[in-house]
Amino acid sequence: MPDYVIVVENLVRKFGDLAAVNDISFNVAEGELFGFLGPNGAGKTTTINILCTLLKPTSGRAFIAGYDVARQQSQVRQSIGLVFQDPSLDERLSAIQNMRFHAMVYNVPSRVRELRIEQLLNMMELWDKRNSEVRTFSGGMKRRLELARGLLHSPKVLFLDEPTLGLDPQTRNRIWDYILDMRDSEGTTIFMTTHYMDEADKADRIAIIDHGKLVAMDTPEKLKISVGRDIITLKTDDDTRAAEEIKRRYQLEARHDDAGLTFEVERGEEFLPVFIKEFGTKILSVSLRRPSLDDVFLKVTGREMREEQVSDVFKAMMRQHSRRTRR
Repeated sequence: MPDYVIVVENLVRKFGDLAAVNDISFNVAEGELFGFLGPNGAGKTTTINILCTLLKPTSGRAFIAGYDVARQQSQVRQSIGLVFQDPSLDERLSAIQNMRFHAMVYNVPSRVRELRIEQLLNMMELWDKRNSEVRTFSGGMKRRLELARGLLHSPKVLFLDEPTLGLDPQTRNRIWDYILDMRDSEGTTIFMTTHYMDEADKADRIAIIDHGKLVAMDTPEKLKISVGRDIITLKTDDDTRAAEEIKRRYQLEARHDDAGLTFEVERGEEFLPVFIKEFGTKILSVSLRRPSLDDVFLKVTGREMREEQVSDVFKAMMRQHSRRTRR
């Protein structure tokens, strides 16, 4: 399997009777930016924990850089970098101290350690702040330092869990400039999760998991094409009556959300002028657009992507099962 740096075969993970991951299979090519999306509780976190050797599978197999995640954990851990959603830096240490500690843990040879640290801190524009304590850093600076630390031991795969969550749009864009640059310069395979669909659009391929199963996987463009029809969103003076009229007149189901009424049509540019002219309910606003990844996500999961945290109950369950596994 020389072309794939991640291979997942019929992976299953159960918590009691619950199959959090239910017979999923996929491959990730070397140098690929792979997006892994799913609603909360869909199995996304469980899958990543298995791939990062934090959790053992119930059945099935997974390989990172040719190493079995269940039987060759040390080799897998040497092959991956991790940037967690929650901060994991020691804020009492300086940036360079955090980097040196990580180099020591991963046995980065002393002859290349300092050169590598300087190279990465320069890449992330943090070299001038190398001796400053991390607690003085902004959120964006901490994220950049975590990215630099994750790359320090030259991993085959870098796992990014919500790499820009909570950052302002300008900082998010800068972080993504760094991510794409290091993918190109380092040749690192990137496996990411994100709630931001504009970030997911940057992926070479996307896999969507729901109820423990893979429900869609392809390039962003092909996934959007799979939705098919154009999308019309309108607001009226009576959305209930408008939805009934759309169903009666056009045999189309309109769904109601915060934006108003939304429904799908073929050849939207031709449909919309006729629709506006003949529609009986007063239209307050109307828009036409092509399908987006949000529409793909809604179609295959039945719900929208939300910026929510995994429930405390689920986190507690994960911790409990992790402790049992380690025993």
